[in-house]
Amino acid sequence: MNNKRISLSLTNIVLLIILPLLVVLLWQLRSLIVVLMIAVVIAATLAPIVNTTQKVGIPRFLAVLIIYAGIIATLTLFGLIVGPTVAEQIQRLIGKLPVYLETLRSLLADLILRFGMDDTGAADLINQLLDLQGAISWAIRSSQQLVIRSYSVTRGIIGTVFSALLALLLSAYMLSNSKQLLEDIINLFPAPWNQRLAAQIQPVAIRMGGYIQGRILVSGILGIVISVSLRFLGLSELALGLGVIAGFTNLIPFFGPVIGAIPALIVAIPQGGLSFFSVLLLFVIIQNLETYVLDPLLVGSSVKVSPLYQLLAVLGGTQVLGIIGALIVPPWIAGMGVLLENLYIKPKLIAEGQYDLPHHSD
Repeated sequence: MNNKRISLSLTNIVLLIILPLLVVLLWQLRSLIVVLMIAVVIAATLAPIVNTTQKVGIPRFLAVLIIYAGIIATLTLFGLIVGPTVAEQIQRLIGKLPVYLETLRSLLADLILRFGMDDTGAADLINQLLDLQGAISWAIRSSQQLVIRSYSVTRGIIGTVFSALLALLLSAYMLSNSKQLLEDIINLFPAPWNQRLAAQIQPVAIRMGGYIQGRILVSGILGIVISVSLRFLGLSELALGLGVIAGFTNLIPFFGPVIGAIPALIVAIPQGGLSFFSVLLLFVIIQNLETYVLDPLLVGSSVKVSPLYQLLAVLGGTQVLGIIGALIVPPWIAGMGVLLENLYIKPKLIAEGQYDLPHHSD
């Protein structure tokens, strides 16, 4: 009995020593961990394309090279064709932002004066309701904090570029040697957990990849629709830039569509009330189209993650990793949801007799 107590005591002591050291080690390697997380998400996203290409008879390694070369070529071509126009329009938008905000202040002043308030009272009320300088300063500080938090993970701009290239290389390696790599990882676990985990690889990859594929597809569709619609609504001068901003921010669930609508609404203010409400109505329609049609059809059907968990994933990822976290943490939550469902919830319900196993017909 005494030996057993001593053994347990020593084990606890060893764990108390090892666990803090492990936490410190993981913190020191956080940049590499983030790169690995990004690489896994990229690999899960491109895996279905690689598998389809391989079925044609092309070797897997060559299929990976062809797909990556095609993606790089497509992005480069898109950047050469659309990039200069988008950059010029966004730069023009930033340059005209003070004018747009001053127009908004004037409109609010006229509106308040109509209620019988004098100029001094109107100015004070506007300063209270719309502290433009404070709002701009807050937005700039918040954006800088998000960017700095993202850069701090990868140690600056050069580190970000290097980390992006490293993530691409690692994801390519994962895709080309996925079978052997996964076998090596699974063999680290004792039986029967190795078999259970092996059975979850494909469902996890499908859910993680399905999430990113759906978000990219939805964001691309909405970016095109918004650009074309804004052109018809009289904002043709900045329509493409505003559409790209809205499409990119839409990659972030919940908050992205709202953030993407703000620049277009600000630009619409000098055009008059009709233009402003037309743009506002456009984004309301777009938001409902995404929520009730595109997301359930292109994202929700494959992800099956509660909106609450997605929201918490976005908030937590943004808090820890900045913009990078808002993009990569949600698919990881979707993948971990598969493990939780298949390795804990379903076995628990089966043991309690509350889960009906599917019946196979002879």
